[in-house]
Amino acid sequence: MTRDLRRRALESHKTVSRRAQSKQSSPATSRSNSRTPSRVASGAVSRAGSDDEDESGALSDETSFSVGSINEILNPEAMDTTSAWRAELNDRIDEIINRKRSSVQGREKCYATYIHILAAQYAEDEIRSRAAELIAAFLKSIKAESSEKETVLALKATGMSLITSPSDKLYDSIASPLKRTISDSTSIPSKTAAIHTLGVCTFYGGASDNEILENMAFLLEIIASDGDFISAQDEPAPVTAALEEWGFLATLAIDLSSDLEEALATFTDQLSSSSPEVQIAAGENIALLYEKYFLARGEEDESPDSDSSDGEPDTNTSRLSGAHPAFRNTDDLISTLGELASLSTHRLSKKDKKSIRSHFSDILNSVKTPSCGPRYRNAENTDGERLGSKMVVRIGQDGVMRIDKWWKLHRLQGLRRVLQGGFVNHYESNSVVFESLPIMIENNYTVTKASKKAVRNGSDGFLAVPGS
Repeated sequence: MTRDLRRRALESHKTVSRRAQSKQSSPATSRSNSRTPSRVASGAVSRAGSDDEDESGALSDETSFSVGSINEILNPEAMDTTSAWRAELNDRIDEIINRKRSSVQGREKCYATYIHILAAQYAEDEIRSRAAELIAAFLKSIKAESSEKETVLALKATGMSLITSPSDKLYDSIASPLKRTISDSTSIPSKTAAIHTLGVCTFYGGASDNEILENMAFLLEIIASDGDFISAQDEPAPVTAALEEWGFLATLAIDLSSDLEEALATFTDQLSSSSPEVQIAAGENIALLYEKYFLARGEEDESPDSDSSDGEPDTNTSRLSGAHPAFRNTDDLISTLGELASLSTHRLSKKDKKSIRSHFSDILNSVKTPSCGPRYRNAENTDGERLGSKMVVRIGQDGVMRIDKWWKLHRLQGLRRVLQGGFVNHYESNSVVFESLPIMIENNYTVTKASKKAVRNGSDGFLAVPGS
């Protein structure tokens, strides 16, 4: 699994967009009808601080897929460092697998404890031999939908299990039930959680390149229809989830050329959504695609800190138009992004307006200059050096992680949606998580690898996007 990852890695808040409005008067045939038949039936991340984040760093609600503040990742509240947690985990695993005479409330409590332990402790050795049985038990809860909370917890536990102990053999058994839940469940939280779990399952469950593209097309259908494709019309949560997981999967080293034009058009259309979460997630996907294809055009040696002839970063996006027709409308896109970066409206709260302006200022900058990552600044320090990307994620008390590429931001957000407050524990101990985001951590400006174990496993040089 590690080798395979290393190979591929590269008002109402309705979400009605202009495209959906036109569809209401002239319904179009779903593009899935013309696509190769599928082998199975068929919350936005803010980089501004969250007022609701637990400043103590305690683990979040086990049902949540929100990442809270992206600026600071605090070490979670310490659990028992003795073997007590192992005994507790083994008891919960036995309870999960042996469902006889269990109640809905009992399973909810058991799943929540299981998720909490797996977030706070790296327990790959404890669950590896029983992973298939655990997944089978979670799927029973997902299919039964006895309660919304049990379903969401079972979905979250499935994703947590796959990140803790990835497998090349579980995708086939998981993907179809997840897609059925996404399409058929009457619960919006269950649909949303299933979308996030589908992203994790595709990334860590052993999906082939064709299956990755198939699932990205499925997610794009949800986005383009404003949720109508899965009977969630105008619901921002599943649309946002689909945008986030599409971006997460797009960081893999797969060829998106055949769907690139449709994807960019769909994301651009969602910039007119009335949901700030949908707008931001769509914008971040646009920035990711510009970065990925600009760098893939032979700009590996160009970085935001590399001087061009006039002393500025390379802003020549015209070569993208030559690379793919999807980029021919860049001037119009820049105009739209500029409006969002300077948004002034009484319809949104002050907090939402500030968030949109901040995000789209970054996105606009990256579309104009694809070699610039999130929060890139042209200002210079006292030595005359450009400040460059200023996004820094704090790890505990001393460490910092620099997020200077959009693919890194998408990976970080994808991991934190599942791991929540346990991200630091897994980043330091779980080589699979480290290889998903192999970034140096700086401690007091001294750069060190986050995990000796990950280094021994050969994560050096693991890149998700050329030029990163």
